[in-house]
Amino acid sequence: MNLCAAIQMVSSGNVAENLADADKLIAAATQAGAKLVVLPENFPLMGENVSDKLNHREAEGHGPIQNFLAETAQKYSVWIIAGTIPLIGDADNKVRAACLLYNDQGQQLARYDKIHLFDVDVPGTTEVYRESDSIEAGQTPLVFETPFGKIGFAVCYDLRFPEMFRAMHAQGVEILIFPAAFTAQTGAAHWEVLLRARAIENLCYVIAPNQGGTHSNGRQTFGHSMIIDPWGQILDCHKSGLGFASANIDLDKLHNIRLKFPVLQHRRF
Repeated sequence: MNLCAAIQMVSSGNVAENLADADKLIAAATQAGAKLVVLPENFPLMGENVSDKLNHREAEGHGPIQNFLAETAQKYSVWIIAGTIPLIGDADNKVRAACLLYNDQGQQLARYDKIHLFDVDVPGTTEVYRESDSIEAGQTPLVFETPFGKIGFAVCYDLRFPEMFRAMHAQGVEILIFPAAFTAQTGAAHWEVLLRARAIENLCYVIAPNQGGTHSNGRQTFGHSMIIDPWGQILDCHKSGLGFASANIDLDKLHNIRLKFPVLQHRRF
């Protein structure tokens, strides 16, 4: 078994302050025994405008945010999945929302670019989001083998597309990660039920770090970062503000559930 942590933040438009908060939370999680930490979506920057991320975009492998991640992983001897950071894309006016995996030596091993972009008017509110105005969508799902299990990568809005995770089973996925910045309204309605559904229907662990509070740009995010087992039980949850949820990932338990309850072998379509 390995202890893993879902880090919750309330990121602002100040990258230096956000990285300092991330460092403190990662330190606390590792002191509690975590060997893998997962940061939320947009952890280094929640700007006043969506275009702010263009001022902080980095080329893959170079830049202060990626340097921070590599150095922090090595400093604390911890594996880090870095929610999303803005990396250079093909278009001059857009970024890729990239989720990066670092090992405990500070080496970047994998990258996933968010596929499904949040272009919605939130029902019952005046909130409007058009991520495609400033983000280029990724194209390729990712399952990557780690010492903790085979991890399937997804980000925030990806959570609403179950076919993405069914496709990951061909690659033996065991843990699903969902770094997010779910809005307060959509989070209250759907966050927990969707996360538990993804765990139950795929018999996977779920690690879901969220942004959680009122941000400097006025946006409110739902929080409730959590870790869920393959039977859909919430193992730990951090409801609001900075902090983390942590729990053991027990692959023996997962494989035993899949053996005794072979629903995934009974699929007809």
